[in-house]
Amino acid sequence: MTHTLPELPYKLDALEPYIDAKTMEIHHGKHHAGYVAKLNAVLEKHSELRNKDVDELLMDIDSIPEDVRNVVINNGGGHSNHSKFWLWLSPKKQSPEGKIKKSIEKNFGSFDKFKEQFSNAAAARFGSGWAWLVLHGGKLEIISTPNQDSPVMDGKIPILGLDVWEHAYYLKYQNKRPEYVEAFFNIINWKKVNEIYEKAEN
Repeated sequence: MTHTLPELPYKLDALEPYIDAKTMEIHHGKHHAGYVAKLNAVLEKHSELRNKDVDELLMDIDSIPEDVRNVVINNGGGHSNHSKFWLWLSPKKQSPEGKIKKSIEKNFGSFDKFKEQFSNAAAARFGSGWAWLVLHGGKLEIISTPNQDSPVMDGKIPILGLDVWEHAYYLKYQNKRPEYVEAFFNIINWKKVNEIYEKAEN
């Protein structure tokens, strides 16, 4: 299969003032598109990998030929992570709902404690990477990963993730990553998060 850049489910300026249109244009149209192009280029040389979707490639990363494994991690991970990330964002502010709300409260004590732990994971990630809420062994966990590494490589299911590469926020927030992390909580698509969580539980 040929991997393709997904369309955004909202306009470039829909997330303002929290994420500006120019950042979205560059982030989606340049960075994410670049991951897709590089992933397709490397898979052209490995026909045995072409029929797998990107998460299948990442879940079985140790079987990827060693000469292209890091390229698949970086660009396949970039494609997978961003494809999910766009769906986790919403132009309309939402509150946690359904099973994910109850599970967050059960696992972390309260939503405020979850927010604090997640924000700390995002702010403390040195250099480029992601902060994640994942489902692993039937339990919610907060983790962070470097670069474009995906939790699916470790058998974990991403429920919510935040891109903390500088390209995701630098035009608006410069070096003030904590302000970007705080802004993120105004644009989370909790309906989608709950949908992903319910599907992952089954």
